[in-house]
Amino acid sequence: MTTTTPLVESAERIHADHTTLKRLGHWTEVTEFDVRARRSTVVLDLRSPGISWDEPVTVHLGLVSAAVTLLLPEDVAVDSRDLAFSGRGRVKDAQPGTGPARLRLAGAVTDGGIRLRRGGIAQLTAMCSRAYLDDLRRAHREGGLPVVDDPTRERAH
Repeated sequence: MTTTTPLVESAERIHADHTTLKRLGHWTEVTEFDVRARRSTVVLDLRSPGISWDEPVTVHLGLVSAAVTLLLPEDVAVDSRDLAFSGRGRVKDAQPGTGPARLRLAGAVTDGGIRLRRGGIAQLTAMCSRAYLDDLRRAHREGGLPVVDDPTRERAH
C-alpha cells in the first residue's frame, strides 16, 4: 500500500490494518480525511452538524482489500472522478444526492469498495453498533437522548 501525505495538514487521519474501525456521532469537525485501510472495514459518520459542507468535503483513500462505509447527510452529491480502482471494487451509491453539498473521493482502491449511505439507511447503520448501545446507556443514565443514530439531535439533559 502506498502512503501519501494528505493535501491538507489538518486532515483527519484514519488508519486501519486487519480490523474494524467505526467513527460515529460527533467525532470531528474537519473537512479533509485521509483514510488508509488494509483488510479492514471502516465506517465514518459525516452527518455531524460540526462538519461544514460550504466547501467540498474531501476523503483521500488508500484501500487494499478493504471496505469503507460513509454515512452522509441526505442531499450530498458525490464526485468520485479522482478515485482509481485496480482489481475488483466500486462505489456503491443507492440513492445519489442532488443538493449543493459535495463529497469528493480521491485516491486508490485495490480490491475494495466504498459504500455511501444516506437518510434512514445511515441511521440504521449507526444503530447497529456498540457505540449506539453505549450512547443509549449514557442517555438513560443522564435522562437525555442518544445522538449516535442522529448526530443533528441535541443532547438533552
